[in-house]
Amino acid sequence: MQRFDVLIIGSGMSAATLALSLPERMRIAVVTKKADSDSSSYWAQGGIAAVTGPDDSFDEHVRDTLVAGAGLCNEAVVRQVVEAAPAAVQWLVEQGAPFDHEGAAYHLTREGGHSKRRVLHAADATGRAVQDILLARMAARPNVTLFTHHIAIDLITDRSLGREGRAVHGAYVLDTASGQVETYAAGFTALATGGAGKAFLYTTNPDTATGDGIAMAWRAGCRVANLEFIQFHPTCLYHPHAKSFLITEAMRGEGALLRLPDGSRFMPEHDERAELAPRDVVARAIDLEMKKRGLDCVYLDITHKPAKFIVSHFPNIHARGLELGIDITREWIPVAPAAHYTCGGVLVDQDGRADADNLYAIGETSCTGLHGANRLASNSLLECLVYGRAAAAHIAESVPAGHEDLPAWDESRVSDADEEIVIAHNWHELRRFMWDYVGIVRTRKRLERASHRIRLLSDEINEYYSNFRVSHDLIELRNLVLTADLIVRCATLRHESRGLHASRDYPGLLAEARDTVLEPGNS
Repeated sequence: MQRFDVLIIGSGMSAATLALSLPERMRIAVVTKKADSDSSSYWAQGGIAAVTGPDDSFDEHVRDTLVAGAGLCNEAVVRQVVEAAPAAVQWLVEQGAPFDHEGAAYHLTREGGHSKRRVLHAADATGRAVQDILLARMAARPNVTLFTHHIAIDLITDRSLGREGRAVHGAYVLDTASGQVETYAAGFTALATGGAGKAFLYTTNPDTATGDGIAMAWRAGCRVANLEFIQFHPTCLYHPHAKSFLITEAMRGEGALLRLPDGSRFMPEHDERAELAPRDVVARAIDLEMKKRGLDCVYLDITHKPAKFIVSHFPNIHARGLELGIDITREWIPVAPAAHYTCGGVLVDQDGRADADNLYAIGETSCTGLHGANRLASNSLLECLVYGRAAAAHIAESVPAGHEDLPAWDESRVSDADEEIVIAHNWHELRRFMWDYVGIVRTRKRLERASHRIRLLSDEINEYYSNFRVSHDLIELRNLVLTADLIVRCATLRHESRGLHASRDYPGLLAEARDTVLEPGNS
């Protein structure tokens, strides 16, 4: 049995921020199911929204966030995060974050939904630039032990130990190299596993986005909220050899235009903000135009900008385009929407605490109230920073639970699986029907069909899980099917069209904005 003061599951920006912000007297385990850089944070292109410019203000950042969130944001949380942003950014700079500058000042870009330029960035690969620094800092900390290629199976709770209480005591973790399940005991556990984009056929997310933390928290008795709000990024590169490659919203912030194949623009007809409308508006507009005209994609055009400007601002997109035979300085970029961000998640307070004692959820895994019904661009990495630091401060001030001997993982009644191909087939089936039935525009009938399919898959997977030894793929599929079920249940309960949830059966907006909260055993 491994013993630690803090167990962090995940290795993205929220996880790294938490690990680096905790006192060095604490022994910390960071468990990540692939390499430490396999996170959505690492692939984030745009940047981090924060008020740093002289013509900007907290009130304006708050207002933009509330408008994008379609009336569902928690205003107190929004203000807390926005006002904490400059200090969080300064902390990041002190770690060595290489943000672009324009002279002595930061170079700030603008993205959809923002009224001002306030997005700090490192060219068009902010996530990678920042994560490289944070992961290097974390590796140098003697009190932090990183376990790569280790996937958490489930939290160890009072309930799973057969006793009264609401506490979490650690987790069971599969070492995918050895095939052994290990017991990790911890005074505090933090879920920082990202979102659930892999529930959908087309996504900008890496393969790690399988809803692990959401599913584990639910099984541990925690509430989840607002999972119907799946943000579809409007501009994912449409190319047979470009799996999940995002075209940053900052490109539209710098003047790129969306065009139909005949060259005509369409966004001004959908919203007065045109290409700079929030993501839900742009994604629905593209989806509508594609379906109405039978198109596989639309096009993003930045060719009217000087080639030098394009290459300097978007070097990675330019390089990737050339690899695929597209010169973005001279040619339009084929794009289509793809699942991008899970706005809901594990319900937490302003310190990142979930319902179970000693359990935290931070980053995309959580539902803090910041994003409401639609996340404002570049508020996600900001949330990772602010809540990673807030959770660290709360843990540092708390009295750790005493370590105790926890039972080892019991696999005495299971055997090796002989039908691994079933897992791959179930995975593909799930992603296809979630895309068809729970995508950008929904109906009651589509959600009912999805729910029926999920029930059949759940029964099959649970039987498989009960009888065979766990594997990386089985753990992910089990989590993804459960999270997909929670998404559909949330979507079924929302009888309106708000933010990212668009329903043909309920096209109107209810007078009162309410969160969709699911409670284990009562939903």
